[in-house]
Amino acid sequence: MNRNKDKLPVLLIIEAGKGRRQFFRDLWNYRELFLFLSWRDILVRYKQAVLGILWSVLRPLLTIAVFSLVFGRLAKLPAQGVPYPVLVFAAMLPWQFFAGALQESSNSLLGNTNLISKIYFPRLIIPASSVMVHLLDFLISLALLLSMMAWTRCLPDARVLFLPLFLLLALLLALGCGFWFSALNVKYRDFRYVVPFIVQFGLYISPVGFSSTVIPERWRLLYALNPLVGIIDGFRWSLLRGRAELNMQGFWLSLLLVLLVFLSGLTYFRRTERLFADVI
Repeated sequence: MNRNKDKLPVLLIIEAGKGRRQFFRDLWNYRELFLFLSWRDILVRYKQAVLGILWSVLRPLLTIAVFSLVFGRLAKLPAQGVPYPVLVFAAMLPWQFFAGALQESSNSLLGNTNLISKIYFPRLIIPASSVMVHLLDFLISLALLLSMMAWTRCLPDARVLFLPLFLLLALLLALGCGFWFSALNVKYRDFRYVVPFIVQFGLYISPVGFSSTVIPERWRLLYALNPLVGIIDGFRWSLLRGRAELNMQGFWLSLLLVLLVFLSGLTYFRRTERLFADVI
């Protein structure tokens, strides 16, 4: 009997740490996996591409050209004393970062089904690494914008030091939305069709092709319920030498909404991640 018991297979169950301290410890222990997945996504995105990184330059330039024609030339909306392409480009930085990160992170879990079903690691790493990939596009676009501003002689002043703060808000918003939609995509597969609609609709309700000053003042606080409004206004305020206004009430409302989206997305993701391997 003892010999048979010794030969019984041992079943090892690996679970995610349920405590908050264990969760953050797991994230730190798997930091190399996070870096590997981020680098892998960068290679996959640009490897064997005809345009490669050049696409990160052409895409905002084409969008800026269309917006400048429609809103600047035809609609003749105010440009706040700066060239209209610069006004649009300053808003394209956070918008393209958020839109690209949301689209990539929302499908990230479904794109790594083999990895999720075989080994344990903090699932949060997957959508987070997808978001980080778009920081490269952001830096490329930022360098292009600074070159354009130097050419038009409207370089930023000391307010540019606040730019990392607004970038952090855009990052938190992209992470929070990515946590929500990546987890929902696992359970409800039709959410993959909702995200492109949100991105397309969000472009028109965000002040990308126009300034927030065109919104009547009595409606601006309501308009700031879109958290991207405060982020985009913050980018323009930081980059355009104080020629762009920053509605502080709208900014604090956007800050509150960003934190709400991030914390709620993190909480929902943590509650559902233990079921990913079974559902996926």
